[in-house]
Amino acid sequence: MPEQTIPDVRKSVTVAATPGRCFEVFTERPADWWPPSHVLLKKERAGLAFEPGEGGRYYEWDVEGNQIDWGRILEWEPGRRLVMTWRISPSWQSIPDDEFASEIEVDFVPEGPDRTRVELAHVKLHRHGEGAENIWRALDGPSPGETLERFAALF
Repeated sequence: MPEQTIPDVRKSVTVAATPGRCFEVFTERPADWWPPSHVLLKKERAGLAFEPGEGGRYYEWDVEGNQIDWGRILEWEPGRRLVMTWRISPSWQSIPDDEFASEIEVDFVPEGPDRTRVELAHVKLHRHGEGAENIWRALDGPSPGETLERFAALF
């Protein structure tokens, strides 16, 4: 599907915390906000983690130690911005590399003392190829969406 026919999906939420604290919770405590239904593993998930810095992975592992990457970190700017690939097929299965991966951008925007707007965008969805429109339909909806709602509940 051509790039221009798949719009970005953008959602946001404002929380009572600094951008630095929001970035820290987002990257150091994903198991606390990640929707439990978002699993790529066949067995019970045991954990989720972000490897800090550009080139790092964000991944999950199961109770037997098997790991699956959700993607790679493209930008790592603590307290400001995180960009990563999203290795999902149109059938919601893991894909092995970034060739057909879209991207997720997360911006931490100060909104005053100890308030931050967290903006999460799924971009370049056309990269998923045939079936990209189905991914867009599944993601599109009212803000903040399940992921950011769970994240905001931590503050």
